[in-house]
Amino acid sequence: MHILIIGAGGMIGRKLAATLGRSGSLGDHAITRMTLADVAAPPVPAGISVPVEALAADISESRAAAALAAFRADVIFHLAAIVSGEAERNFDLGYRVNLDGTRALLEAIRREGSRQAYIPRFVFSSSIAVYGSPFPDPIPDDYVLAPLTSYGVQKAMSELLLADYSRRGFVDGIGIRLPTIVIRPGAPNAAASGFFSGILREPLAGQRAVLPVEETVKHWLASPRSAVGFLIHAATLDTSSLGVRRTLTMPGLAATVADQIDALRRVAGPEAAELIDRRRDEVIEGIVAGWPKSFTPERATQLGFSAETSVDELIEVYLAEDAPDASR
Repeated sequence: MHILIIGAGGMIGRKLAATLGRSGSLGDHAITRMTLADVAAPPVPAGISVPVEALAADISESRAAAALAAFRADVIFHLAAIVSGEAERNFDLGYRVNLDGTRALLEAIRREGSRQAYIPRFVFSSSIAVYGSPFPDPIPDDYVLAPLTSYGVQKAMSELLLADYSRRGFVDGIGIRLPTIVIRPGAPNAAASGFFSGILREPLAGQRAVLPVEETVKHWLASPRSAVGFLIHAATLDTSSLGVRRTLTMPGLAATVADQIDALRRVAGPEAAELIDRRRDEVIEGIVAGWPKSFTPERATQLGFSAETSVDELIEVYLAEDAPDASR
């Protein structure tokens, strides 16, 4: 089996590549080759057991998309994206990568298949940003998509493309709407949701963190470990059970910022919570106000997807796998 990971330079992409490369298999199939692609050639994980090629490719360029499709990979993980805050600040870039890039990639696969039969499993990472207020709390699986950010619109349109290209038999697609991933390791990124990780990650390292919203803000969270598990499970799932609704909302846990801070106190003591500086940011507050708070992801749960059930578990995963002194 040949695995292609697009967006392999990102945090989830790197973890997915490492997990698959070290196991050497995906479901019942041996992985004989992995190709890792990103706008800059991504790093090759250490300790992997399969041949790997890393290359630079901008999927919004038709030639790059065609070159990736020409690999005829059995499973394609499409994780490449301009994140929420950056997509809101840079309208042109967000649409070029998040929408035009996804369309270019799907179209390149269609053209590759027109020359010789080729229908890869195509796993697309979407987002809960496809929902926008007003909405119920929790949000059911069949609720209308009405995003209030450019990023959410781009993801929602890409979900429709995935469904149509799957319906037409060009790809065997499945989309997964990821919760906000907490705790993200490393340096903060440009996502508007970055503070959800920052208010835990930085205090755990004895550093100050900025909280730009009220503690009453509630959001849907899952760990990087769960995100990788979602992707792998999606790649091996029998998609005949999905019907025409090809995208699933992933499980997670609904937690307020106050819940996060309480868990931080339990794990690291009250002094860790004292490292959080309340500094309201109206732009971030406006973006987050339009995001969903919780879900009833019945379809995904019935299909075997699972995630953490408490913020304490999210912290435990980080300390075990991603904290600077964690043993890998």
